[in-house]
Amino acid sequence: MADTELVIFDCDGVLVDSEPPANRVFAAYLNEHGLALTVDEVMRTFVGLSLKSCVEIALDRYGVRLPDDFIPELRRRTEIVLAEEVQPVPHVRGAVGLLACATCVASSGEFGKMRLTLGRTGLLDLFEGRLNSATEVSRGKPAPDLFLLAAERMGVEPARCAVVEDSPFGIEAARAAGMRALGFCGGGHRDLERDAPLLVGAGADIVFDDMRRLPGIVSIG
Repeated sequence: MADTELVIFDCDGVLVDSEPPANRVFAAYLNEHGLALTVDEVMRTFVGLSLKSCVEIALDRYGVRLPDDFIPELRRRTEIVLAEEVQPVPHVRGAVGLLACATCVASSGEFGKMRLTLGRTGLLDLFEGRLNSATEVSRGKPAPDLFLLAAERMGVEPARCAVVEDSPFGIEAARAAGMRALGFCGGGHRDLERDAPLLVGAGADIVFDDMRRLPGIVSIG
């Protein structure tokens, strides 16, 4: 693997600990519309995917057609909860500050959600002007499109990029893009012992649960 020139961060579950409250809202919405899943089931099924992909899975796998206003309505409900509950992943600011390379964010979430969560947690200034959303590409994770877009915008070859992801879909996308895949299990919805095998199975080069380790992991490159 070439020396790392760019670290691409997923947002939810990697930079901000937003997955537990967001998926609680999502599970409640699905239950209202005939898809009886627990919060844990929602996390296992949908974490890491764009809302467009969630709509497709609800129909294809469960036979439930979500309302036409599903995406804007879920965004509205989720933003209310995240504005009150979202927290930064511990030690993110210090870890990013110690990286000797460029950084950016590539998230399945839309720009408004990224700005809300990164802003509320005091992290937006670290990535201002370097946010990338799955809403900009035709195929979301596990396709590589979003990560390739981020690398192109930053002017870095894929082989010189490392991706920090908390979901198997994101790890698969990083590998498909020809990038180093770093699995993170430090968010409130992940457990290292339980989830590391899932991320390794998806292709993670390494799995860690403390952001203080990230600069050292990247430098090994």
